[in-house]
Amino acid sequence: MIFSKALASFGVGAATVDTVLDHDTYTAGDLVQGDIHIKGGNVEQRIDAIYLSLHINFTNKSGDKEYEDTATIFQKKITEPFSIQAGEEKSLPFSFNLPYDAPATVGRTRAWLNTGLDIKHAVDPSDKDAVAIRPTRLAGAVIDAVKNLGFRLREVECEKAGLRMNTRHSFVQEYEFVPTTGPFRGYLDELEVVFVNQTSHKVEVLFQVDRKARGFTSFLSEAFDVDESYVGLTFTEQDLPTLQEDLRRLIQDYL
Repeated sequence: MIFSKALASFGVGAATVDTVLDHDTYTAGDLVQGDIHIKGGNVEQRIDAIYLSLHINFTNKSGDKEYEDTATIFQKKITEPFSIQAGEEKSLPFSFNLPYDAPATVGRTRAWLNTGLDIKHAVDPSDKDAVAIRPTRLAGAVIDAVKNLGFRLREVECEKAGLRMNTRHSFVQEYEFVPTTGPFRGYLDELEVVFVNQTSHKVEVLFQVDRKARGFTSFLSEAFDVDESYVGLTFTEQDLPTLQEDLRRLIQDYL
């Protein structure tokens, strides 16, 4: 028995955990439900807590180098301490709401739910489940409006947030568009859309308008990165009927 407990502390013959979600795709803000299945190992073990945490990957920088980092955007304690007998099986239901500002899993962005058993003086068993997240209704409306103005989505990724960005996470999600048709083709190099903060009823967006070089003066501006204009806007449900036209005027003002 002592030998079995020693092995269990190193993860050999220890309790295992498997989380089953009710769906594999959610919209930011949705209710997530599921069950955590725990199976005892070869010996009785005391589990101090079970934690669920939602993680996002993002690009970070150190000097001239880029590397992939991870942020935890949600964490919840599921249980109080309990013991699981050898070979015993338990199933614990759970539910929580995805944060409204959870980034969509498009482009390079990935999200996963981690389930961890906290066992003192032992290797903690864990389970990792990929989660697909769609943007909120408001964020999706902004993306659709930009596309309807003739822009093609070129790249999406989460990047480390700037020091002046008022966001609760260490990253922001950036959508990079290029004009392929419509009124801005030939006038813009790209349009970057950054979702800074979101709630159930509003979305804060930062737009970066990158004008196309025209003539020698414009060429110099582009060479020294002074051809880019930034503007921040907040949209609510009341803005949806005129959203596309509002964005068209916004971009036009910065040409």
